[in-house]
Amino acid sequence: MHHHTIRYRGDDVALTGRLLTSEGDAGPRPGILVIHGGAGLDAHAEDRARQFAALGYVAFACDMYGDGVAGDRERIVALITRLRADRDALIRRAQAGIDVLASHAQVNGRIAAVGYCFGGMVALEIARAGLPLTGVVCVHGSLAATKPAVAGAIRARVLVCHGALDPFSPPPHVAGFVEEMNGAGADWQVNVYGGAMHGFTHENATGQQPGVAYHARSDARSASSIRLFLEEAFGPQHVAR
Repeated sequence: MHHHTIRYRGDDVALTGRLLTSEGDAGPRPGILVIHGGAGLDAHAEDRARQFAALGYVAFACDMYGDGVAGDRERIVALITRLRADRDALIRRAQAGIDVLASHAQVNGRIAAVGYCFGGMVALEIARAGLPLTGVVCVHGSLAATKPAVAGAIRARVLVCHGALDPFSPPPHVAGFVEEMNGAGADWQVNVYGGAMHGFTHENATGQQPGVAYHARSDARSASSIRLFLEEAFGPQHVAR
């Protein structure tokens, strides 16, 4: 696995991401933007990027926070609150990561975004903003929209992987999201996993925070759903393996 640290700027902030490609892979292929959860660009995000690279994609685990934020809970909470209130700033930071990925010599111009927790919310917001991505995936992210998508705005296919017991996105949020996607005329799907709470792909979530817990079965099922979703969106002929 080839692993590169990429320093770049977005929203006038210094950002640091991780780009991964599989050894021996050559030629043009789609890119996957991996958007980290609330903790920042951590081992979880890098591991997910590694999994996508192993499937034959060029994967870029982007940085939505900037230097010095990860590990400082007070700064993280303040920044997430600000980015939720300022969607333009959030989009600029995500767009900077997309630009890094799009500029890679092996990326064929087709890009999908996969986000976890906070990153899942970001993935949905860039879809609502109409960014020209092939697909977006929200994994145990917030489904509520401060600025719902209007008819025709969403250009990407949308997949949501959601825990049925997630207390942060209860059934009314899911119903509201379905209504929003129908109204926008989006190509969307929601997979709801029984027994899963928030953060069900995080192996280190063992009950430290109420409502957040790893759920191995749902982690495996969502990974399979994401793989099939990407193959359908890009076409299997566009993936190296």
